[in-house]
Amino acid sequence: APRPPRPRPRLVFHTQLAHGSPTGRIEGFTNVKELYAKIAEVFDISHTEILFCTLNTHKVDMQKLLGGQIGLEDFIFAHVRGETKEVEVTKTEDALGLTITDNGAGYAFIKRIKEGSIINRLQTVCVGDSIEAINDHTIVGCRHYEVARMLRELPQAQPFTLRLVQPKKAFDMIGQRTRSSKSMGEGRVTSGKETLRLRAQGPATLEE
Repeated sequence: APRPPRPRPRLVFHTQLAHGSPTGRIEGFTNVKELYAKIAEVFDISHTEILFCTLNTHKVDMQKLLGGQIGLEDFIFAHVRGETKEVEVTKTEDALGLTITDNGAGYAFIKRIKEGSIINRLQTVCVGDSIEAINDHTIVGCRHYEVARMLRELPQAQPFTLRLVQPKKAFDMIGQRTRSSKSMGEGRVTSGKETLRLRAQGPATLEE
C-alpha cells in the first residue's frame, strides 16, 4: 500500500514584544503581514503598532532583522511604535547618508546611518526609526525604494521635516544610539533544522 503523505508539521514560534512582555506562541502564518497579525492577536494590540521584528534579540540590531526566512528555533521579537518626533533637516549635499528598508507591511524605516553624513550629525535620528512623513506628506504604505527616491529628489539648501516614530525601548536600550555592526549571524541560534521561508506571494515553504 502506498504510504500516506507525511502530515505537515505544526510550526509554532515563540514571540515577545521587544520592550518587554510575557512570551506568546504563534503559528499558521504564511507571509509577513499574517505574522504581524498573529503577534498583534497574541498581545492584544493593533497590527499597525508593529514596526519590524528581530530574531533572537530584543535590541534594535539590523543584522538580526526578520526578512524572508525564520529558523524553526528562532525567537521573534516585535518592535512596536514608541514616541513620535519631528526633525528639521537641511540638505547640504546630495546624499543624506541613510539606508532605508521596509517591513513588508507598509512601514519604511532606517536600517543604517553613514558615519559623518548629514543624518549622522542629527543626534535625534536613530537606526530603527520609522519614517512616517516627509514635509507632512505621509509615506505609510510606500516601499523603501519609493521613500529613498523622494528623499533623493528633495532640493538642496531647502530645509525639510521628517516625522519619525521610534520603536518603544526596554530600560536597557535607553540611551543607545547605533550598534556597531558585528559579524553577520553572531549569536544566532542555529540547530541545523529547517527554515520557514516567507514569500510575498504564495504559501510559505519549509527548507533545509
